[in-house]
Amino acid sequence: MPSTPIALPRELVNQILHHALSCPELEVCGLIGAKEGLPASCYPVENAAAVPQLRFQLDPAGQINAMRQIRERGEELFAIFHSHPAAPAEPSPVDLADAVYLDVLYLVISLNTKGVLEMRGFWIGQDKSVAEIKLLLKTD
Repeated sequence: MPSTPIALPRELVNQILHHALSCPELEVCGLIGAKEGLPASCYPVENAAAVPQLRFQLDPAGQINAMRQIRERGEELFAIFHSHPAAPAEPSPVDLADAVYLDVLYLVISLNTKGVLEMRGFWIGQDKSVAEIKLLLKTD
């Protein structure tokens, strides 16, 4: 699991946070595409979970469409993001159990902090171990 801090472009962070705020009572989710290893594009995907207030499940058709767009733009899958309306910005036991892409970054956004959004990044290992990765805001 890489441990080097990851710089996220401000515009990309703003898109992710805006998406999380668009439905604050639900877990929103999506994919991040990267070009030449650098995070570049945000692809919101509908949450198809039976109880979207408590878990996320990428809508299969939306995920396929997002992956097609990533390929067509010459990008690769870099991260999966989702929000927690009332829980900390860290993978929940359900998130760990559901994690199948173990070679991408997981970004978790918490809306639980009064007036302040929090986003943290994690690598999830084959054994479902979790390692936090420092996120930096790229301002240029």
